[in-house]
Amino acid sequence: MRRFARVALLCLGCGVCSLLYGFSQLALSLEQEPGGGRERQARDPAAPGARAAAGSAGRGEAETGRYSYMKTHPSDKMHLAVVACGERLEETVTMLRSAIIFSIKPLQFHIFAEDQLHESFKNILDGFTNEEKVNYTLYPITFPTESAAEWKKLFKPCASQRLFLPLILKNVDSLLYVDTDVLFLRPVDDIWSFLGKFNSTQIAAMAPEHEEPRIGWYNRFARHPYYGVTGINSGVMLMNMSRIRRKYFKNDMTPVRLQWGEILMPLLKKYKLNITWGDQDLLNIMFFHNPESLYVFPCQWNYRPDHCIYGSNCKEAEEEGIFILHGNRGVYHDDKQPTFRAVYEAIKNYSFGDDLVHSLLQPLELELQKTTHTYCGRVYKVFVKQLTKSIRDLYARRSKGR
Repeated sequence: MRRFARVALLCLGCGVCSLLYGFSQLALSLEQEPGGGRERQARDPAAPGARAAAGSAGRGEAETGRYSYMKTHPSDKMHLAVVACGERLEETVTMLRSAIIFSIKPLQFHIFAEDQLHESFKNILDGFTNEEKVNYTLYPITFPTESAAEWKKLFKPCASQRLFLPLILKNVDSLLYVDTDVLFLRPVDDIWSFLGKFNSTQIAAMAPEHEEPRIGWYNRFARHPYYGVTGINSGVMLMNMSRIRRKYFKNDMTPVRLQWGEILMPLLKKYKLNITWGDQDLLNIMFFHNPESLYVFPCQWNYRPDHCIYGSNCKEAEEEGIFILHGNRGVYHDDKQPTFRAVYEAIKNYSFGDDLVHSLLQPLELELQKTTHTYCGRVYKVFVKQLTKSIRDLYARRSKGR
């Protein structure tokens, strides 16, 4: 009996020694790992509790790792979104026509409009039956239920809808948003190609609000942070929405980074008494705190009256022409800037299938020559320089396709 007791004690002692040795080796291996086991867990976004423990720094590192392997691979179909409210039906349709005329790859239009405009949009767009490369989807205007009234009255009716596109169009990877008063003077394909130029941290592309700081609005009057020297204009906004949905944004409200859906309402609450241009101001604030996330394209991709009414100040347009015309301030519908209005009327009146040179370009040039008494009219050739090339390229493509 004593012999069995001694054997049992001996086995128990050996087991205890083995366990102690195992724990000592495990502790040694953890000490030799870079950063130690506890810190490693905090940096791992998949580890339980990592989001709360890591805080701002942890999210930033997780974000860097996420974007390091993400590449932009635009699909064959280009997605274009617009928001139309009030008296914007004709203007929106003219914009869509300009996109259709020159674009090469198929277009998917995402049209957000007030309910009373849906039937009119449908009737007009269904008339583009010969344009096989075009599809469209109509959406109602929708805002988060708990704050819908506040978002609706921000700046202009429905304007802030664009802020929620990444959250609504969950299955769309990349998107070009444009205001209703935009006209394409070259293929949408060309601005779409900027997606392939984004680096690993960039999620969106916009143009500066001004080229000349002496006439800039943000640098002279803004009461909130804004991007760069003169701010950015959101009338033409190219977005990698998959990246937008994944990103955690630095901000001045909390040390914890917030995702797109989390940051919008807090930003509005903090700055609503300080912003003038609504959703565009909120985007400026976002990219002020996250400048590495923005790709800035030249002014010729978002050419506005400010680029010529104070003297020509978009050098890229002087050299290569205007690529995208943005007739803000209602210049398509009054006589203050007849150069802009002439381009709008020419595209609005063009019928698909007509000869572009005789039905669009030549009549437009004649009208533009009547505007030389205005500042923008003095540089009217920049309004047709790229348009002429786009027409020539289009006919060259058609000739090769025969």
